[in-house]
Amino acid sequence: MITAHRLRVPGATLYHETRGEGPPLLLLPGAGGDAAALDPVADALSGTFTVLTHDPRGYSRSTLDGPRAEQRVDVHADDALRLLDAVAPGEPAYVAGASSGAIVTLDLLARHPERLRRVLAHEPPSWSVLPDAAEQLAFFQEVHDTLVAEGLAAAGERFLKGVGPVLLPRPRRDGDSVAPRAREAAERMLANAPLAIRFEHRSFAAYVPDPDALAAVSDRLVLAAGTATRGHLPYRPAALLAGRLGLDLADFPGAHNGWSTHPAETADLLRAHLLGDTR
Repeated sequence: MITAHRLRVPGATLYHETRGEGPPLLLLPGAGGDAAALDPVADALSGTFTVLTHDPRGYSRSTLDGPRAEQRVDVHADDALRLLDAVAPGEPAYVAGASSGAIVTLDLLARHPERLRRVLAHEPPSWSVLPDAAEQLAFFQEVHDTLVAEGLAAAGERFLKGVGPVLLPRPRRDGDSVAPRAREAAERMLANAPLAIRFEHRSFAAYVPDPDALAAVSDRLVLAAGTATRGHLPYRPAALLAGRLGLDLADFPGAHNGWSTHPAETADLLRAHLLGDTR
């Protein structure tokens, strides 16, 4: 059963949901995602964990107190910490994030390791760590400028041209129908997409992880990437960070959105890596 909540935080009110029983696990979606973005994964993990999901500030049902502004990684990480304190006060938690959520995961681990048992970051798009960072950050600026000048469809086309074929369609079976919750979530996330491009993509891509802080707690960090992303831009930061920290890069099925296209396999791997049983 999913239980909905709201939490006041500085500058916003966060909508969040809990389901399941067991140690707390916070799942963090990519840019523009919300509490329903990873429903199949969250459902599959709810037999092992108390799964916490949320709409990041400014998206879907999480409202801002003031006008929209460029989003900051540390603010999103502080929101995540407050959610953990509200749901599981004083209890070390697990965190797993995909895409922009993976960047938040890295910041949360670097600054608040005492609150975390183990975390997994799947393809954090931190172009700042790459040797060609200036080129990639300029690409994100171009996507933003395309949105402003030509609209969402043109910006999406430019984005996909730059990152490669890493957002794969979900497999569908004959006779599948879309449940109302999934349909409503898709509508919210479509509305979130231009907000992510305007206010999140560039600042998150420029985020520089703290290598010393992460190295000190690298035994609690798993970096992961999709097998179908290999050779494309979103694979590179995770692979580079793993190499710098002396970690093996965990293989996950699918591409950058593999948590959506392969939820059952993803849930099994998240459970195994977070609980330290990858035999």
